[in-house]
Parts: sequence; structure tokens; C-alpha cells
Amino acid sequence: MKRFDNKTVVVTGASSGIGEALAREFAARGANVVLGARSADKLERITAEIRATGAQAVCRVVDVVKPEECERLIGAAVEHFGGIDVLICNAGLSMRAVFDDVELDVLHRLMDVNFWGTVNCCKYALPWLQRSKGSVVGISSVAGLHGLPGRTGYSASKYAMTGFLETLRIENLKKGLHVMIACPGFTASNVRFSALTADGSQQGETPRNEAKMMTSAQVARIVADATARRRRLCLMEAEGRATHFIKKFAPGFLDRAFYWVMSREPDSPFK
Repeated sequence: MKRFDNKTVVVTGASSGIGEALAREFAARGANVVLGARSADKLERITAEIRATGAQAVCRVVDVVKPEECERLIGAAVEHFGGIDVLICNAGLSMRAVFDDVELDVLHRLMDVNFWGTVNCCKYALPWLQRSKGSVVGISSVAGLHGLPGRTGYSASKYAMTGFLETLRIENLKKGLHVMIACPGFTASNVRFSALTADGSQQGETPRNEAKMMTSAQVARIVADATARRRRLCLMEAEGRATHFIKKFAPGFLDRAFYWVMSREPDSPFK
């Protein structure tokens, strides 16, 4: 296990799913963790459970769409622990609707949370991360490697996140900042239950078999290991690695493969 003793790790979207698992994983590896999310009750419960293990943890209610709340989250990390070593931009929304049908407000919401939420948090954390020569980790997706049908807003927001983080990495080449883009495949997480439909309502159930997916805890362990190794890109299973490889040599084949896979979902618009 790669340790993070006395390092301070900020995790957004930490009240459930991958974010919660990340907070627990880094705490188990010795880190001070700062949890941010919109659900106060869930945050306080998870924070108390982490403290009960002997780890240091604090939480702040934050909507990453609001810059001032992101600034307060970073301020809490500095106030309690004196700085920041790792920022994990995990807060995110998904969607499931074809572009023909989806309302534009849904796409704006995806961009606000997935892209601008990352930008907002990075803006206030960057001076502290430059000082510590720390890490920025963006939790992207296989949908951020290749367009995923039925997820236009989701893929677009993850591509935007990637472009922003890669540029941030280049700008900080001489400042020691580590930037990693992590791309889980389909993960057993509540992000799909809260995925937005064409009119912006939550779909409430997942069309995919959760039993065949990676767990949030598995994703968290892989991300923590890759952060310790200061990797640039973290691909987590055969699906992600194959997407990354095939896109270079046979992108048309990959288009058809993605279409075929998504057309097999229950109630798929691609029948």
C-alpha cells in the first residue's frame, strides 16, 4: 500500500460512490481528508466514521458549481491542515438521452458540474498544490476517451475536463505539479441512478447489470496507487485500455462497437 501519511487530500463529490470510497481509501493510507459534497447529513456521517478509525477528517457542504463554495472548501483544508497535497475533482453528473431529444439545459448542467466544478476547485487549490508540488486528479471516464452514444453532455464535459487538466499540467511543468486523469469504466455507483434524462429528471435506475461492474472501492484503490506513482493517465480495466488503444488505430471500428454495446441496453434509443 502506497502511504499518504500526513498528506492532505481534498475530495469533491465525497458523500457517496467513488468520492466516498476515495475519502475512505486515502484516510486508510494515512492522509488527512477533506470531504466536500452537497449532502450535509451524508458528509457528517462519513466523516465521523473516518474519524472513528483514528484518521483526521473534516467536511464542508459545497456545490462545485459555485466558486465561492469551492473557495471555502479549499480554505477549510488550509485552516485545519495547513495546506493541500492532493485535490481530487470527483463531483459529477451523468446523463442518458440522445441529442435529438435532450433539452439544452441538461447539457449546460453537465458542463457546469463536471467541467466548471473542476475548474473552480483547481483555481483556489492551485497555489497550495504548487507549494507542496502536489497532485490534481480528475475523475474522468472512458466516455472522456471516446464519444459515448446517449451521453453527449457527459462525454463533452469529460473531454473538456481532460483538455483543461492537460493544459494545466503543461503550464506547471517547471513547478512540480502532478496532474492525472483517471478513467473508470462502468462502475457500480449511484451516479447512474441520478443520471439525467432528456428533460432533466433523474432516471432513478440503471439500465446496466451492476454485478458485472467495478466497485467504487476498487476504483479508489487504483486511483490512490496511481496518484502515489504520479501517473499521467489511469486506465482501470480492459475496457478502458482497449478504448485507448483501438482509438489510435481503428476509430471507425470503435464507433461501431460503442454503438452496438449501447444499443443492447434496456430501452436503448439505438435499437
